[in-house]
Amino acid sequence: MATDQRFALFETAIGRCGIAWGDRGVVGVQLPEGSDARTRARLLRRCPGALEGKPPAAVIPALDGIVALLRGEAIDLSTVELDMTAVAPFRRRIYEVARRIPPGATLSYGEIAVRVGARGAARAVGQAMANNPFPIIVPCHRVLAAGGKVGGFSANGGVETKRRLLAIEAQR
Repeated sequence: MATDQRFALFETAIGRCGIAWGDRGVVGVQLPEGSDARTRARLLRRCPGALEGKPPAAVIPALDGIVALLRGEAIDLSTVELDMTAVAPFRRRIYEVARRIPPGATLSYGEIAVRVGARGAARAVGQAMANNPFPIIVPCHRVLAAGGKVGGFSANGGVETKRRLLAIEAQR
């Protein structure tokens, strides 16, 4: 149980999101779940024991960046400090590659697999994206299936949410 972690809900263009942090950076981001109670509950499943609180100065740029990106601004979130201590090394490499995908661009699961030196591991990349604790900061919505197909999306609303996020970025 991580009692040294905190979280906050905040308003965005797609609804109220959540962000959780600890001493080493952001530990989780939660896309809207349809109600504050459901968003809070899903975030707390990822960060059990976290307490609701006011984001500290170190977290504000991440929160503001998420808000701006979801408003359609070309924001680079690749410098947001993430606490990946609970993330397996292979998934860390996948998330690092995904973080470098700029707004409006996409890569396939297979392309990411090749970039992490694991050709043929597209399914493992898909699993990492499905379990991404940092959506938007690690832009799993920019990762597509082979042939440019949208693929899956584990956030509330599924593939429609993924399409919506891609459409927001394409508006620029």
